[in-house]
Order: sequence, then structure tokens, then C-alpha cells
Amino acid sequence: MVVGRFAPSPTGPLHFGSLVAAVASYCDAKSQGGQWLLRIEDVDTTRRVDGAGADIIHTLQHYGFVWDGEIVYQSERSEHYEQALTQLRKQALAYPCTCSRKEIADSSTQVGIEGAIYPGTCLHHPVKANTPAAWRLKTTAINLGFKDRILGWQQHAMAADIGDFVIKRADGLFSYQLAVVVDDALQGVTQVVRGADLLQSTTRQIHLQQCLGYLTPDYAHIPLVLNAQGQKLSKQTLATALPLDNLKDTLTQAFNFLPYLPKPVPRFSSLPALWQWAMTHWQLSPAAHPL
Repeated sequence: MVVGRFAPSPTGPLHFGSLVAAVASYCDAKSQGGQWLLRIEDVDTTRRVDGAGADIIHTLQHYGFVWDGEIVYQSERSEHYEQALTQLRKQALAYPCTCSRKEIADSSTQVGIEGAIYPGTCLHHPVKANTPAAWRLKTTAINLGFKDRILGWQQHAMAADIGDFVIKRADGLFSYQLAVVVDDALQGVTQVVRGADLLQSTTRQIHLQQCLGYLTPDYAHIPLVLNAQGQKLSKQTLATALPLDNLKDTLTQAFNFLPYLPKPVPRFSSLPALWQWAMTHWQLSPAAHPL
């Protein structure tokens, strides 16, 4: 059974970029007769906007999405993440860290894909007393790769490109990387279709899966929707909320953006007919244009 998922963060309303990601994951799972799950990724409660989760659910329903099973909220699953952290600690794969961002920047001698590489200070020296500690996952000097269904082979040198990364923050909140890996495993997700902005996270997630003994889903990273300034459409770049009228036109725009459906998209008299056409014609293949 194919199991896909859509996992938005409730930091604001869905926008056109969110719709494109939802459409891609939905079409890919449903066109194979699979299940499509909805997960609200509110593990970072400091960024959660009141009412945003309910607004996301309402918008998806309005556009004709139908998910399988109950909606999962990460904020209600801390016990599962704590169990995973306990397992990693027992395996001596996770360690506490009391270094500040400034201390890391000042002491690091390597730059990875997202800035300074953690130099392992707290791995080799005692942590600071009376200081809240984060938890980091050890990485080793291995090359870890995977075959993206769209972009082909992707690979990182884990120690040089990423380094030991945080899986539980010093404020007590679990990291996105740990939460998403645990949830995908417990929910039986077999394929992940998401935006290319998350491509750099994938090797970290695969490393966690291997440490925890989980299966690795198939990954596909779709092109991003950009604004006129070449920035990814997002809440940070003030992307406008999806309209709740002209549904067919907006959905057709999303279908036209994705290079995995024939062009042009025909006009249909109803939303269900438009969705049925998409399910019949969906074919994920290497992207026709670069990220």
C-alpha cells in the first residue's frame, strides 16, 4: 500500500505554494490507489498561529482534498519523540550540548551546507553547569545518498556537510528533523513528495531513520513556486492566502505549474471532474526545469 502525506505547519493560511505541494503529494498517492494522510506539524509551538490549523483543514476541504484516517498533530506526540531520543541516548548516538550559537560560530573551522559545522565541543568536554542543554545526533565521516524520484542521486558527506545536528532544542522542544522521521515511520509513510526547499534535510532524516531502525520512504522534491523577486512563496515573503472562490481556476493554475500533468489542463464543469482528470494523467518524472 502506497502511503503519502501532506504536513503543513500552522504558522498562517495556506498559499499557492502550499497548494502546489499538497496537489503533488495527493495526486501521487491517490493515482496509485494509495492513502494520503494529513499531519499538522506544530512541533514548534513558538511559531504556531492560533486558528491556523483549523483554517488549513477548512481550506483543504474546500478545494476537494480527502484524507485517510485521523489528522495527526505533532504537539500531541511528544512521548513518541522522547522514546526515540531515549533510544538514541541508549545507543550512545545522542549527547547533550550547552553551546550557544555565537560560541559555535566563533569556534567552528568548517562551513557546511547551512553554515558553521558544530565542532563537537560538548562531545569531547563537559557541558556547562546550570545551563539548559540541547541534544545532538552524532554524524560520521560517511557519504550518505539517496535517489530522488525527480532529481536523481543526491548525496552529502555527513560530517563535513552537516555535522552533529540538534534533535531536541535547549528550550525542550523537539526538532523538526526528529519529529518528522518518527511520525513518518509510525504512520507507515512510504513516499514523501514535498518542495525542493526540504531537499537539504533529507540526508539528515535518512541518517535518523537508520539510527532508529526505521524504513526509508521514497523521496521526491518538486520545483518551488517563486514570487516576482525570485523568492520562494511563503508566509515570510508575505504570500497571499488561497482564495475560497474560483476554486477550479486556482486548482487549474496549480496543475499547470506542475510538470507532471499534460498541458494545457482542460476545463471541467466540476471540481470532482478536475480531480479525476488529474488522478488519471498524473505521472511523476524528472523535472523539466532546474530548482
